[in-house]
Amino acid sequence: MNFDEVIGTHPNILVVGDLILDTYLWGNCNRISPEAPVQVIDVNSENILLGGAGNVLNNIKSLGGRPSIISVIGDCEVADDVKKLLDELEIKTDNLIIEKDRKTSRKTRLISSHQHVIRFDRESISDIDKKSENAIISSFKKSLSNFPVVVLSDYGKGVLTKKVCQEIIKISNKNNIKVLVDPKGYDFSKYYSAYTLTPNKKEVFDATGISIIDEQSLLDAHHRMKQDLDLQVSIITLSQDGISHFINKPITSPTLAREVFDVTGAGDTVIAALAFGLANNLTIDSSIAMANLAAGVVVEKIGTSTSTIDEIIELDHFSQQTTKNYGIKEIDEIQRIVTTQRRVGKKIVFTNGCFDILHIGHVKYLEKAKQLGDILIVGINSDKSVTRLKGKGRPINNENDRSKIINALGFVDLVIIFHEDTPLKIISKIKPDILVKGGDYIGKEVVGAEYSDRVELINFIHGKSTSNLISKIENL
Repeated sequence: MNFDEVIGTHPNILVVGDLILDTYLWGNCNRISPEAPVQVIDVNSENILLGGAGNVLNNIKSLGGRPSIISVIGDCEVADDVKKLLDELEIKTDNLIIEKDRKTSRKTRLISSHQHVIRFDRESISDIDKKSENAIISSFKKSLSNFPVVVLSDYGKGVLTKKVCQEIIKISNKNNIKVLVDPKGYDFSKYYSAYTLTPNKKEVFDATGISIIDEQSLLDAHHRMKQDLDLQVSIITLSQDGISHFINKPITSPTLAREVFDVTGAGDTVIAALAFGLANNLTIDSSIAMANLAAGVVVEKIGTSTSTIDEIIELDHFSQQTTKNYGIKEIDEIQRIVTTQRRVGKKIVFTNGCFDILHIGHVKYLEKAKQLGDILIVGINSDKSVTRLKGKGRPINNENDRSKIINALGFVDLVIIFHEDTPLKIISKIKPDILVKGGDYIGKEVVGAEYSDRVELINFIHGKSTSNLISKIENL
């Protein structure tokens, strides 16, 4: 996918839902308690973060959006901490409605050596009172003209009552505003006629009684959700299997995480990225692709986390590279990739050659080049360029074959064919951090050196060359 068009965009997105304060206590365990067979955790640090609808806000903000919140909180110290964190995110707290007898939700997690040990909660989970319901609806009516997308973030803490949900959805539909719901509970009827819901498999089972175990049960769940709830799109998150959506037929996008450490808050990330994409007028397919990538980013982190557009694009490029759909590009595409990779701190390496008949000398040379940085770009001389440099009868293999062979090497990230005798034009546009040439360039001027931070020379393996191979074949 090409997500460049959303870089630097700041769409307004409204979130309505349950605000939670997430506390993380971090420590190590070196002994068992003498009082009971339990771990004794030596807590050495503490993080306090926004959770629930607050994590959706945080994710939208991280992507570049301008989120706003409508919610109900208690008159308590936890509520004060929530407002302080919202202030730090530059999110207005004008539409936070206070119920004096409520306890603002606080979840405390104890983590030892990156493993969750226990979680304990303090909160009110009863429905908000009618006065608070009316206050939410009133605030929404005053705000709705500013937002193309509304997220209902339901954590089952009582803010999103049936009346609140149905009024927001009804008003939104009349004003062409998309309502996205992260649902909770056994009764999804309160979300009737929303644009889409994003439940996981367990939530689907709780609401429909359908256990998703294969493609047919997934299709049955989609049909039930879409028809019974009058959704425009049915979306079901499938944990390690990715995200499935259904409009006219089911489409499943596999998970794209490189390594999973913690799934905490991944659902918030999915709906935040989905809202961000739709608010930027991306198609539903592109928005789901973005949401899937965003989830892949956050599960690689510990604790409630967020993703950025740069991280999403980097993971997108990584996933394309691993399936080898990524390698052979034109210069404009390579420039875009290089720009993105640099923003996340990656070091760019460039080298070039004819690579006519691939041999061990080529492989070792390119392998060493890759070890110098993060992204290895290889320039391949076109057929006409090789003929001018090597003479009649060369190349043996045409430029397309040579490019595909080099691209198939696991340590090569990008390949580009150039038609000039030297890759100066490419180097001037890429401006690699490291320019690599063979050891035979010792004492010689390296073309394009002025456009790179440094030049590295790698010695060839003695006696290994395409010319020697051709000579050996001719003498058979």
